[in-house]
Amino acid sequence: MKGFPDARPERWLGALSLIVIALISLGNVVTRYLTGGSFSFTEEFSVFLLVVLTFAGASVALRRDRHIRIGFLERALPPRWRGALILFQALCGLIVLGLITWYGGKLAWQEYQWESLSPGLGLPQWWYLVWLPVLSAAMLWRLVQQTRDRFAGEINGDT
Repeated sequence: MKGFPDARPERWLGALSLIVIALISLGNVVTRYLTGGSFSFTEEFSVFLLVVLTFAGASVALRRDRHIRIGFLERALPPRWRGALILFQALCGLIVLGLITWYGGKLAWQEYQWESLSPGLGLPQWWYLVWLPVLSAAMLWRLVQQTRDRFAGEINGDT
């Protein structure tokens, strides 16, 4: 692991989401100040983009080993047991992210089949939901990369 590991697609997606949230919120504030009304789409898009930002940021944090982890036990264990603990942590993460990916994909597919529309703007609901399995799958991949780096000794338990 030289320098910071790359999670470029997630970084760009997170940055773009944050920029769009800021722009539509600013536009809504200015519009409300000038006209007394507001745009109808800002809340729906802001909530959706905040979810995208959260998952993209979590994926970047996973790749850079910036998620909270209690490293005391990991540092205290002998190398053989440390490897077992790292594997256990990875398996727990894989199970949780795998379930989110599976059920998120299933939900997005059902919304696509049912042709459900969003309550605010009437857009297809699956447009919003498809990002859940996509970004949780990205997190799965970043977890695999992180686990590989931890086993190779490129990431220690001190952070």
